[in-house]
Parts: sequence; structure tokens; C-alpha cells
Amino acid sequence: MSARFFTSLFPWLPLGVMGLSLGYAFTVLTRFPWWTLFIVALAWMALGAALRWGRPRNARYRRVWPWSLLPLSLMGVYVYLADSFGIVDLAAIFFHLQAGIAEHGGAEKMVTAVLYTLTMLGILASVTWIARHDQRWRLGDRFFAIALLAGNPLLFGLGQRSAAIITDDGGWLDRRYVAPPDSELRNAPNLVLLYLESLERTYGDEQFGGVYDDLDALGERGIVFEGVKQIDNTGWTMAGMIASQCGVPLMPAGLMHDTQFEPLSEVVPGVDCLGDLLAAQGYRLSYLGGASTQFAGKGIFYRGHGFDSVKGRDEFEPMLDDPEYVNSWGINDDTLYDFTLDEIRRLNDEDDGPWVVANINLAGHSPHGFPSQTCMDEQGLFDGQDILYSVRCSAWEARRFVERLDDEGLLDNTIVVLLSDHLTMRVPVWDQLTQLERENTFIMLGDRFAPGRIQREASMVDVFPTLLEALGFKLDEHRAGLGASLFGERQTLIEAHGLPMVNERLREETALQHRLWEGVAPRRRSEATPHEQVNEIIGDTQADAATP
Repeated sequence: MSARFFTSLFPWLPLGVMGLSLGYAFTVLTRFPWWTLFIVALAWMALGAALRWGRPRNARYRRVWPWSLLPLSLMGVYVYLADSFGIVDLAAIFFHLQAGIAEHGGAEKMVTAVLYTLTMLGILASVTWIARHDQRWRLGDRFFAIALLAGNPLLFGLGQRSAAIITDDGGWLDRRYVAPPDSELRNAPNLVLLYLESLERTYGDEQFGGVYDDLDALGERGIVFEGVKQIDNTGWTMAGMIASQCGVPLMPAGLMHDTQFEPLSEVVPGVDCLGDLLAAQGYRLSYLGGASTQFAGKGIFYRGHGFDSVKGRDEFEPMLDDPEYVNSWGINDDTLYDFTLDEIRRLNDEDDGPWVVANINLAGHSPHGFPSQTCMDEQGLFDGQDILYSVRCSAWEARRFVERLDDEGLLDNTIVVLLSDHLTMRVPVWDQLTQLERENTFIMLGDRFAPGRIQREASMVDVFPTLLEALGFKLDEHRAGLGASLFGERQTLIEAHGLPMVNERLREETALQHRLWEGVAPRRRSEATPHEQVNEIIGDTQADAATP
């Protein structure tokens, strides 16, 4: 009886597994609602029944291993990445593998990865069973495998990066790089740099129910920069930090790394960043983060670029009053801001020159966020799923922190900058976000600025020269790194060339990658003679055409 029941499940069981998986992949890669997966699954099974898949009239069994098993597995990897992050960023994958993913807080994603693995095993078993029982599938299997390989965006991206090695012009961006100045600052202001995890300006749209209101309220006190888009290689935390502090996208070392199987010992050592410049001016620099500084080379970057004090979860946990009051990534926002306030008090009391304090919170982290207990006391209970609850918490905690600084008189001759590290990754309101014109948060507060708004087509690399000019540096034609100061009239890369072209050039660029990793990556012979720097008005088509 049990054997007969087991036999009766075929071919409906493999067809059902394949149909449900195909339907789920369809909903992940499109904006269709989740329940359409059942429509896709039923349509697939109806087609299978009509064509008698797995039980043809002239069935001939052969013990074969389909060619499509590997391409199917690779497509499964792509769907998993798209489901987890929304946009599959190969550069982010390469960088995190090289810089290290220890001490991460993605326990939920690990569970999802296990479920995906089990599902993929079911799909592979189903395809194998049908191919063995249906000669039509065996005949079409190689064509199916080729189609899967050709249609996998993950492999297409790898092909583009490989083609960049032999491109005719791999230095278009590098020729536009402008080294930051080393001029001396006078009456140097302090700087508080608050990165708000994934808290993009797009959340200010009215359909999200006012979750951004606290940042809007802060913006009324200073300058709000509108139009800060996201170019490729700036869409994760370290990439956003490096873009805004160094003026360059984070092109990972990847296969350029001298010792391929060892973690990075330096992060973008070939360029001077905000910390390098300010340390040379006598600033004391501190970085505080809720997550571990071991994750993704964060500690290596900050220590290697001028920061004296670098602390994260590992340093803060022994100092907690309640060791259980943490989240899977690290320290909750209310605790982090308390530590940050103590650090600013310490630096201010020492009265030993200007200081910088940078921190990054966790509340808005995808997919659901990590709101603090202080927010729950303010907003009510958190259901564990609502990212908008967490976004509101992140904005409220940031406003509360700035107001605490103000109440204690710690904002004299101090610039406060609030910015999202990158656009959010896949969250429950992903479909709504991706239908809007998405922008990063960039707000600057300080006595030296009259409140207002600056609307520019820009990216995170333009934050770097804007910060330098706000601090008092004199920039050559308002440029530093690949960016143009949003206080000046110089065109940004996006204003001059458009976002699609900048991203296309990034995919072809190799010279800038070598510049970033100078000393870590071997130098090519063709780079023995440095490129001539392009000193042009970026939007000037004549000058652009003359670029070598």
C-alpha cells in the first residue's frame, strides 16, 4: 500500500516542486504579489499534464544526469541573492569575500540560505527524475542548460567584468580623479558624521506614513541635499562610507589581490580619504558602530585612514549594563548613541584641538530592522516585521541624539552630517520603493549654514568634496576624488554624463581599481606611465571627445 501510494505521487510531486519554485522565482524577480506563485505553479502543472511530462506513451527510461543541473543551481544562487538583497551586486559579493564576513548578524539570512539549499536539492531531484523518465526532456536538456546560462544575470555580470580586462579604455574614471587638497584649515570645525543604515530619502514619500518626519524636521535647521542617487559599487555599507569619505566607488580588489586566499590587510590604501586629511590637520578621530568592526573590513578601513579610536560591538558588549540587550548584528541604537555622546563629551572636555566622531546605526537594517527599546517605549510594540516601524525609530533616535548634543552645548563650531550609507536592500515595502525615484539622505547642520535646499543630480562620491568645502578646504575647481562639491557650480559626473553612462564606465574601469588598491594589487606594465589627468568641465562634450 505504501509503495503504491509513493508511486502515485509521480510525476505530480516533481512537477509540483518545479512549479512552486518557478512561481516563487517569478514573484521574486518581478513586482507581482506573492500569491501569483500559485497561478504559475498551477499553469506549469497543467502544461505538464497536457504534455504528459514524466510519463510519455513511449517512455524509455535511462539513468542520466541532466546537463542543466549546474545551470539550475547557478540560477538558484541568483534568485537567492535577489530575494535577500533586491539588487544583485557582484562587487559587494567579491568585496565581502575578500574583506571578511565573520561576525555578521545575518542569522535570518543563514536560515533562508538553508531553506533555499533544500529547495534546490528538491528541484534538482525533480528535474533528474523527469529527464530519466521522459526522453523528450533528455533531448531538450542541453538547450535548456544553454538558455539558463545565457539568461543568468549573475554570469552576465561576471562576463562584463572579465571583458573589462581587455577593454580599449579602462581608465575613463581614473583620468577624472582629482587628489584632495592638503591646504591648512583655519578655525577648523568639529564634525559629527552620522550614517543612518539604509535610511534613504525615498522614505519621505507620503505613502510611507510620515516615518521620515523627524529627519525632515532636522533638515529645516540646515541644508538638505536632494537628488543624491546611487551609482554602482556604492550600494552597501563599506562602499557608501568609502564613496562619501574618499570620493570613489569601492571597486573590490578581487583577483588583483597579491595573496588571493588571505584577508585584506588594507582597504583602498591608494587614495587619501577624509580621515587622512583631517588627521594631518591635527584632528582627533573616533568611529563607533553598532556592528562588529571585523565585518567587511570596517576596522581596517578606519584604522588605516587616520582614525585613532575604532569601536564596535566587540568593544562595547563588555561595557553594557544588560549584556542581553543586543540584536543579531550588535548594539541597539539607543545604546550606541549613549556611547557616542560620551565620546563627544570626552573629546570636547579635552580641549585639544578639533575632533571627528563618525558612527553608523542599525535600526533600519534590512529586511525588518532592529528598533531599540527606547523606540518601543515611544512607538508601541514592534511586530518584528514592519520595516517602516524601524525606519521611524531610526529617524527619531537620530533627531533625539542631535537635540541632546544641542541641549548640552556640544554643537558650537560643529558640523553635523546625517546621511544614509546606501539605498535600502530588499524590505517588505520593496515594490513601493522601487516604483519611486530613489535618493540617499544627505543633511548638513551647523551655525555656518543658512537653512535651505540644494537640488542636484549627484551621487555619494559628491558628498566627499561637499564635506571638504564645508570644513573649509579650498578645492581645485570644487572637485575631489571623482566628485564635485554640491556647493559649487561644477557639474557632477551624473549631471554631465547621466547615471547609466557612469555605471557603464564603472563596469569597464580597471585603472581606478588599480589606483584604489595600490600596494595591495600588482601594478600593470601599461601603468608605468601615469595617465594624464583630465582637467575639464565635466559636461564639456568637446573636452570629453578629446579625452585619450
